[in-house]
Amino acid sequence: MTGEKIEDTFTFAGDLPVRRLGYGTAQLTGPGYWGPRGDAREAVAVLRRAVERGVTLIDTADNYGPRLAEELVAEALYPYPEGLLVATKGGVVRTGDRSWHVDGRPRSLRAMCEASLRRLRLETIGLYQLHRLDPAVPMAEQLGALEELRAEGKIRHVGLDTVTAGQLTAALESAEVASVQNRYHLLDRESDPLLALCEARGIAFLPWFPLGNGELTGHPVCAEVAAAHGATPGQIALAWLLHRSPVLCPTPGTGSLAHLEENLDAAAVRLTAEELARLSALAA
Repeated sequence: MTGEKIEDTFTFAGDLPVRRLGYGTAQLTGPGYWGPRGDAREAVAVLRRAVERGVTLIDTADNYGPRLAEELVAEALYPYPEGLLVATKGGVVRTGDRSWHVDGRPRSLRAMCEASLRRLRLETIGLYQLHRLDPAVPMAEQLGALEELRAEGKIRHVGLDTVTAGQLTAALESAEVASVQNRYHLLDRESDPLLALCEARGIAFLPWFPLGNGELTGHPVCAEVAAAHGATPGQIALAWLLHRSPVLCPTPGTGSLAHLEENLDAAAVRLTAEELARLSALAA
């Protein structure tokens, strides 16, 4: 079945081309985001297999684990192959199993960034994302800290996580922003205004929970469309994102080799215009 054409790659800030379907590391530290460390050997195998399959965008964060995900990325992939973009985040501090707080003070952001550099064994982080805006610190101060790190060569590009279109507009007045990362999937289109702004400005949008935290894998409409393609509902949900906008770069996470293969095979699914319309109507 011939489907709609999609772009396989996206170029961050005009100079970092990546394959749009990447890999996220939140699941590598155990069962779920907050779990204890799982099998390190399997985690390393998953990361290496992702790169073998052509993934060039790895999304991680200092508080996944905490710290463990970044350490696993370095253990598995250092020295990093040419063309691999390792993106990480800072600005959220884990203080317990399920306790965390936002810290956007400039000195804290600097310390977090420098710690990530050490764990990842990098001299420059290709994409450093502010994990949350700190409401207690002026945005200009938070972005200014990241711009200073960028001027020093410790960061190549800056991204923002969980922002509104208005916040991104304000941020662009004082900083170059290469990416945003918000919750977005087939059933959650709250960030459509932000996506439209990203399209207009050529900014990458990394949707988190691209599979709706498992909700979409059992959706009946996804299952019906999947049957027509010999695919799984999860693959259809990921394929919809790749069709939805050329700036969307999903980074689904898993600690399973089999699930990784399934996710990456979604890049080959080509949905028809009719299927896209049917799937897009679900959010209404």
